[in-house]
Amino acid sequence: MKHNNLVLVTGGNGFLAMHIIRQLLTAGFPVRATLRNLNRKDQVKTTLENTQTPHLDQLTFVQADLTKDADWPAAMKDVTYVMSVAAPVFVNGKQGTDAMAQVATDGTLRIIKSAEKASVKRVVMTGNFGAVGFSNKDPQHITTEADWTDPDEPGLSLYERSKLVAEKAAWNYLKTTNSALEFTTVNAGAMLGPSLDNHVSGSFGIVKNLLDGSVKRVPNIHINVVDVRDVADIHVRAMTTPAANGQRFLAIEDSDALSMMDMVKIIRKHHPELAAKLPTKTLPDFVIKLGAHFNDAAKEGRLMMALTTHVSNQKAKQVLGWQPISSSETAVVKAVDALIAAGEI
Repeated sequence: MKHNNLVLVTGGNGFLAMHIIRQLLTAGFPVRATLRNLNRKDQVKTTLENTQTPHLDQLTFVQADLTKDADWPAAMKDVTYVMSVAAPVFVNGKQGTDAMAQVATDGTLRIIKSAEKASVKRVVMTGNFGAVGFSNKDPQHITTEADWTDPDEPGLSLYERSKLVAEKAAWNYLKTTNSALEFTTVNAGAMLGPSLDNHVSGSFGIVKNLLDGSVKRVPNIHINVVDVRDVADIHVRAMTTPAANGQRFLAIEDSDALSMMDMVKIIRKHHPELAAKLPTKTLPDFVIKLGAHFNDAAKEGRLMMALTTHVSNQKAKQVLGWQPISSSETAVVKAVDALIAAGEI
């Protein structure tokens, strides 16, 4: 089925963006992808060809950078829907807390205002779980889209905080200006699953760390995992479902959060040849709590240990008719496969 509504996908060569492009083209939508540098165009096309993506004649590219106003009027021309997937690139992560949040906020508002000017119907923004569930330490309270993380939560990483502040700024801008633009966010857990090329997401660091051979003990933290294919599916559904306007959707798999040891067991089961590299024990909690006084990684670990593991993905099912195409276990296994294929393990 062919659609006439053009979809703009930002950061078209990213891990999630390529899956979204693939699903949009498969569904018959014409897609325009933004790249910071157009010399990456052939690489994206080749990757999509290699994964048998149909309708590649419906894919075009445009150069655009989230830190520059000038690029966006041309990028948004004749666009009906925008998938705001890319986050601004942080130079070596050296920005301070406020600078990083400001860059993320500026990029998000740039997309929203450009979309308004171009009479775009709806923007679907990739948010993250860190903006929703990182202040819920009550084991009785199930985390839902109604929750917000406190921006001053001790242990919240700079990246998580920047995504949270940018999302809050977006909702606030749309509300205070009574904007006609439709807006939806998809707040994803730790994104794993298959990579269409050798490009992997930041979340892959979790799996990579388990396999670097030097870690013998892992902290007792739990992580809400999601397969990138499910995140892409939720984005596409959120784009076209009328009732999704003005809503946030959590993208996580059905099973409860995985502990680090759960992940170790999954990897050992599916890749026994990697068993010797895997950690064998859990780190006592007091070690992380003590370390939190001295370093940021331990502070983040202490926060993760305190969070409730009960998170609901019911809203995406009820409002969008989404059913997971993957599971936490498959997402971990596919991430390991991707790291092996990329020569990173």
